[in-house]
Amino acid sequence: MTEHGPHGSEPPNGSDRPASATPGVQRDAGPAPAASRTRRWLVPTVIGLIVVLIAGGVYYRLHSQGAQGPAQAQGRRGGPPGGVAGAGAPATPVTAVEAKTGDLPVFLNGLGTVTPTRSVTVRSRVDGQLMRVHFKEGDMVKEGQLLAEIDPRAFQVQVTQMEGQLAHDQALLKNAQLDLARYETLLKQDSIAAQTVDTQRALVKQYEGTVKSDEGQLGNARLQLNYASVTAPVSGLAGLRQVDPGNIIHASDTNGIVIVNEVTPITVVYTIPEDNLPKVVKRSRDGETLPVEAFDRAGKVKLATGKLASIDNQIDTTTGTVKLKAEFANRDGLLFPNQFVNVKMLVDTLKGATLIPSAAVQRGTQGSFVYTVQPDQTVKLKTVKLGPTDGTDVAVTSGIAPGEKLVIDGMDKLRDGAKVEVITATSRAAALAPPAPGEKRSGNGGHRRSAP
Repeated sequence: MTEHGPHGSEPPNGSDRPASATPGVQRDAGPAPAASRTRRWLVPTVIGLIVVLIAGGVYYRLHSQGAQGPAQAQGRRGGPPGGVAGAGAPATPVTAVEAKTGDLPVFLNGLGTVTPTRSVTVRSRVDGQLMRVHFKEGDMVKEGQLLAEIDPRAFQVQVTQMEGQLAHDQALLKNAQLDLARYETLLKQDSIAAQTVDTQRALVKQYEGTVKSDEGQLGNARLQLNYASVTAPVSGLAGLRQVDPGNIIHASDTNGIVIVNEVTPITVVYTIPEDNLPKVVKRSRDGETLPVEAFDRAGKVKLATGKLASIDNQIDTTTGTVKLKAEFANRDGLLFPNQFVNVKMLVDTLKGATLIPSAAVQRGTQGSFVYTVQPDQTVKLKTVKLGPTDGTDVAVTSGIAPGEKLVIDGMDKLRDGAKVEVITATSRAAALAPPAPGEKRSGNGGHRRSAP
């Protein structure tokens, strides 16, 4: 009888049991090869897909940069917005004006300093205590007006002394004159020696000299008393007080009591290059009046209008400039001593010159140029030769004819031959303004429409 182990016994019903169902017996390894095959084809597929995506991204980036490159490069070269201005490119909105014919004043510009016509430091001419001040700082004073008083008592005493001395010596002179008259009578009667008469005449002369000396000393004492009252030597603007009442002042004091500047009229000293001196000298010697205008430090506000007064007699070799002096009435007081001003002096006038706005002029490697609007609404670049400038206008000596339309606004992205749309300055500002919420702007940027 054969012995069967627990794992080898047959089922009681005699049916066969799969080996995999038998406990302790290993299952059939049939499905494992199929899973391995799945993993082997899935991994390469995923890697290949990643490579394709990376390659596609690189390809798209390279081609998108290549498409934008020409447009950006053209924008840097000054082309119209959106790329190269050609057929189909939107027109650039610009503002244009016509070149005109007119007279252009030619000015010489200079830097100047306002100087008073006369500047006087008022000092005391005697020593003493300052008692009173009779002016207010910053007031206009008149010539001869009382400005300050110095204690006069010491000078009054000197006057009294000199008056007494003079009276004494005048009495001696009078007595000597009477004696001389008597001696001359006695001499005629031959009752006195001639020597006595001559001696008396000499005594009279001596007393006359003494009286004259006394009169001079008395006049000096009175003058010192008069100097105790300090008056304005010129009419002008009084500055800040340099000393307060109560102080002892001296004739040798450097600062004095106050400075008075004559400011009506007033002068401006300015410089011009020596190369411009001949035309100024010629017109000045011909007797012509050269108008001069004074502007503030920024050169925008005109302060006064005057005329050329004088020219210095030498050129400064260190700067190559010459000093000129202009005179201004300055009735409104806008010019102030030591004020810095910009000076414009009219030296000539160009008659019938071609004038264009300064805003139309551009500068590049080819020199000065402008954009002119052609009849087909394109722009043409033209080089120009410029002349003198006056404010917003500049004279053109060649390159532009009167009547040509010049672009003055919107030329920052123009190039030769670009299409333009000429609009007014107001409409251009509206076109360049950002759209309001809920609005769209058309392609040329010049019109707006409500969003649907």
